[in-house]
Amino acid sequence: MGFSAQWLALREPADQKARDPALLTRAVAAAGPAPVILDLGCGTGSTVRALAPHLPETARWHLVDNDPLLLDQASAEAPGRVQVHELDLAQLDALPLEGVTLVTASALLDLMPAAWIEDLAAILAAAGLPFYAALSYDGIMSWEPALPKDHDVTRAFNDHQRSDKGLGPALGPDAGTVAATIFRAAGFNVQQAISPWRIAAEAVPLHRALVEGIADAAGQAGQPMAAEWGRARAGMASESRCLIGHLDLLALPPRTA
Repeated sequence: MGFSAQWLALREPADQKARDPALLTRAVAAAGPAPVILDLGCGTGSTVRALAPHLPETARWHLVDNDPLLLDQASAEAPGRVQVHELDLAQLDALPLEGVTLVTASALLDLMPAAWIEDLAAILAAAGLPFYAALSYDGIMSWEPALPKDHDVTRAFNDHQRSDKGLGPALGPDAGTVAATIFRAAGFNVQQAISPWRIAAEAVPLHRALVEGIADAAGQAGQPMAAEWGRARAGMASESRCLIGHLDLLALPPRTA
């Protein structure tokens, strides 16, 4: 389970625009006046870049990933205020929670199984920590102009998203709603908001990389027309628009709800 720095850089502008601003503001408030933020699956530091403009300059970060090359890039985001941790996210009991005031994740929950989210919710409930998870894919795709195979490819892609990413069958497009249920059951006050990507015709590199990835995953899931669909969509990238649905989640423990 992992993504290249090139793909993360391509998607970041769409991610930053998509985040629900009201929920981001509430997450910042939940971090408190002296924020210490633990970011799970940090990649190159996208969450730091999204939240830092809204936080005091003294905010400190613990960044967790299993890719040392991505961690090297992320460590430069807030020199002197970032500590990186090369950890497998299966090792939730090894998370550096001491002193942390907010736990975050971006584009992560849809890669995880329900059991992992249940374990995380239990750990954060015991620690009394809020959790802000942005940009969980929700299974919605729409394209302008439409093609006859759009629905079939989306269905196959969603099936692929539910496959095992290393920790068990992933929740894929069900992650946002299932995570909300899990955190509520653990006693959290849960707030959600939609955060769709809206990719315009001028975002050609992102559009082409996106359809290439969708077509590849849909093909692996058994959709025989996926490659043909991907070539058609890539050829139309400079004239097309698309919406890719996501959900943001903020879970506040009882003492901060």
